[in-house]
Amino acid sequence: MKIADSTVLVTGANRGLGKALVEEALRRGARRVFAAAREPLADADRRVTPLMLDVTNAAQIRAAVEQVDALDILINKAGISLQNDLSDRAALERLLAVNLFGTYDVTHAFLPVLARSRSAIVNVLSLASIAAVPFDSLYSISKAAAFSLSQSLRALLAAGEVSVHTVLPGPLDTDMSRNLHIPKAPADSTAQAILDGVEKEEEEIFPDPMSEAIAEGWRSGAVKALQRQFAGYVAQSPIK
Repeated sequence: MKIADSTVLVTGANRGLGKALVEEALRRGARRVFAAAREPLADADRRVTPLMLDVTNAAQIRAAVEQVDALDILINKAGISLQNDLSDRAALERLLAVNLFGTYDVTHAFLPVLARSRSAIVNVLSLASIAAVPFDSLYSISKAAAFSLSQSLRALLAAGEVSVHTVLPGPLDTDMSRNLHIPKAPADSTAQAILDGVEKEEEEIFPDPMSEAIAEGWRSGAVKALQRQFAGYVAQSPIK
C-alpha cells in the first residue's frame, strides 16, 4: 500500500489530526484527497476536494459516496470526546453515534468503491480502546467498541483484499485534549507515523511515544495471538 498516486478520503478533516493527515497524504504524493467534515474548509491545493459530511447523517453519507468515483484509502478520523461519567446515558449514546456507528456507516457506505481495487480502511481510535481512561470512561467505551468493529472488519474483508488498520495513539496536542495537563504528541508527526504504518501494512499502528512503548508487547502478546486464531474461523463460518 502506497500513498503516492492514491485517492484518499479523510473524515474529520478540518482540524487537528484529520487536517494533518490530509496534509501528510498530499506531501506523500496522493493523487486526490477528499477532505470530509461537518464544516469543510477550502484548500489551495487542487488535489483536495472538500466534502460536507456529518458521519451521523445518513443523507450526507449517501451524498458523499455519490461524489467519490474511486477510492484507495478511507481514513475514519471523525470522533468526539465529552468527558462525562458513567451515569450519563445520553452522552454515551452520542459518543457511540459518532465514534462507533459513524465509523460503521461510513465504512459500509464506501465498501463498494473500496472493493474495486486493493484498498485500505484506517480507523483512528485511541489507546483508550484497549485500556479505559477513568476520567473519560464513555469515550473509552465507544473507542473499545470501534476497536472490536475494526477487528471484525479485518477478518471479514481480508479475502477481498481490503486491509483494515487500527490506529492507537496516546493523547495528541489538538483541540480535543487541550484541557488535559498531560504529555501530548504533535498532530503532524503522528500523521506521518500513521501513514508510515499504512504503507508498512501494520494492522495496529502505534504512532507516538506513549503508544509505541507498548507496541512490541502488544504485537507479540496473547491478545494478538487470539485475534489471529479467531480470524481463522471466518473461512469455516456458514455466515456470509
